[in-house]
Amino acid sequence: MGRLLSLLFVLASTTLLTAAMPGPARGGFTPAERADLERVSDALNRIHTLEGRFVQIGPEGQVDQGRFYIDKPGRMRFEYAPPTPTLIISDGQWVAVENKTLHTTDRYALWTTPLDLILGDDIDLGGNSDIVGVGQQDNQMIIEARSHSGRVNGNITLVFSEPDLALRQWTVRDAQGLLTTVSISDVKTNVPLDPGLFVIGPPSASAKTGP
Repeated sequence: MGRLLSLLFVLASTTLLTAAMPGPARGGFTPAERADLERVSDALNRIHTLEGRFVQIGPEGQVDQGRFYIDKPGRMRFEYAPPTPTLIISDGQWVAVENKTLHTTDRYALWTTPLDLILGDDIDLGGNSDIVGVGQQDNQMIIEARSHSGRVNGNITLVFSEPDLALRQWTVRDAQGLLTTVSISDVKTNVPLDPGLFVIGPPSASAKTGP
């Protein structure tokens, strides 16, 4: 899947919309930190649909951008702007990666991809053992997390605006120390989304299907 799917791996490792089973929380959070994590969890749990624009800057300075749509649980769509020829859709069971230039579509079972971790709707950051830090900086809430699920390894920094706790940006440092940053803008939450956005078309003759 390569660089064209790197945004999905970044999203998955952020615990932004994670449905992963919570582990014991990191010891040492102060009451104020726990309160902040609860506020962020509540804000994310109030989001059922999400749409907006994204800009992704990769480790070598490469820039991809486009629009995204999320309908929890299980459905999402990432439309990369030209010249990137990629369209990514999850319909709740399958993830399809379409290359418009090559006219190919690869399919993967949702549960085998990082997306099975980000399309849930029950978040408890305070009870997630991968949350390792939370603090305030320049009218922003900064949350640090780690990922060691076997799918993605690295450290993640999420930036939320205050006081509305809207997610603005996240940066992932992977196991090799390489950074990928994603910024989102023009975000709308809990708006009606056309179900057709999440419909996967028929597979092409050269399609690949994962487990």
